[in-house]
Amino acid sequence: MAHYISRASLQNPLRLSNLTHTRWTITLARPAAVPQYRKMSSAANPNYEYIITSRPEPNVLLIQLNRPKALNALCSPLFKELNQALKDADRDDSVGAMVLTGSEKAFAAGADIKEMKDKQFADVYKNRFLGDWADMTKIGKPIIAAVSGYALGGGCELALMCDIILASPTAKFGQPEINLGVIPGGGGSQRLAQLIGKSRAMEVVLTGRMFTAQEADKWGMISRVVGEGEGQVVKDAIAMAKEISEKSQIAVQAAKEVVNEAYETTLTEGLKYERRIFHGLFATNDQKEGMAAFAEKRKANFTHS
Repeated sequence: MAHYISRASLQNPLRLSNLTHTRWTITLARPAAVPQYRKMSSAANPNYEYIITSRPEPNVLLIQLNRPKALNALCSPLFKELNQALKDADRDDSVGAMVLTGSEKAFAAGADIKEMKDKQFADVYKNRFLGDWADMTKIGKPIIAAVSGYALGGGCELALMCDIILASPTAKFGQPEINLGVIPGGGGSQRLAQLIGKSRAMEVVLTGRMFTAQEADKWGMISRVVGEGEGQVVKDAIAMAKEISEKSQIAVQAAKEVVNEAYETTLTEGLKYERRIFHGLFATNDQKEGMAAFAEKRKANFTHS
């Protein structure tokens, strides 16, 4: 769950400082567009309203959140489209990895408060409100978050559910739900505690303050901060996704699975699990091809089988 900063809030520095207890100087401009890439064919690209899908590389799917007037606030219909696009890509053998991004100004500035403000306990509890947000964590293929601008509340939680986070120098993260009289509901408190430690997670969740890409990098929450330049974070994420897509899809999925297992079990059990998956890969054609190619000093031709 999350909080998003409205355009009105951005125009009023005092309102913004009330949310974060920190004064941020912000210059409004028209949202910068992510570099244009080839859109997917109509057969594979439903008429999405809240996301844009494209293929910047043959084996890479780029998903761009598309609610610019609301700073990509996360509403239920958006998440429904996002989950569908990710599931379709996970079943598509031509896709090796996915990149998720927003705009230069906002990756996603939070959940849509207008959608939530009048809900009652019985409604959100009985209907498992936000329960489908975690569906993307069940995707087998890697998802890379390319974060620029605001990633607050649900936007921060969305990035944390991705497998790799690349951030532009302008990225600002945070969990400001406390300012709305609630707490994170999309996994922010749990994932932050695992990634940056209890004390820092407490500070972020209890104060609601924003933190920079540089802080997130220092704390180990993200993979790295990319270089300066409009759209650079998306370019770097696509390049990384392309590199991953050239590997064996079976090995990549297995690698993602064992790394995630480290967060769910003890070290002893995790080591056993890793070894079992490692042994299992010897039943694949890609293992035979990969090792034969190495011995023969040539590039492997993986068949993902």
